[in-house]
Amino acid sequence: MIFETERLILREMEQTDFKDLAEILQNPNVMYAYEHDFTDNDVQEWLDRQRNRYKKYDFGLWDIILKSTNEMIGQAGLTMQPYKDAEVLEIGYLLKEKFWHCGYAYEAATGCKKYAFETLNVNKVYSIIKSDNFKSIKTAERIGMKKEDEFITQYYNGDMLHFLYSVKK
Repeated sequence: MIFETERLILREMEQTDFKDLAEILQNPNVMYAYEHDFTDNDVQEWLDRQRNRYKKYDFGLWDIILKSTNEMIGQAGLTMQPYKDAEVLEIGYLLKEKFWHCGYAYEAATGCKKYAFETLNVNKVYSIIKSDNFKSIKTAERIGMKKEDEFITQYYNGDMLHFLYSVKK
């Protein structure tokens, strides 16, 4: 276990989480901001990338486990992401669609912010959010983040406007 909140446990992903991860990454409603269909191979690469991040940084995206059912309901965590000519420590979150609108993204993101400030002892964390991802923007703002920049980045389907949100310790 990495940390827990009132209703959630966040822990490292394991190979046995593949099916739950695929339910997230292969749902076009969840992944619309990526504008990319994820194959089983893409899901495995995502899982492997997280496990490699744990080794390299001691953090990455973690499973969100609902305490009341012990079910994996999503993922949230911290990753190093490119921004202009540098990298920033980003809070990210994705939930299974059936767990939207329950406050779990907010709860997990708040826990990730606390982990970054208290455990990693950083002074600032970020979220890079596609400009039309209003749910993620709302979550970022609810945890105290403010928009500090707009920029174009490339994803699978070309150039996309993104916002850089941040919050200081």
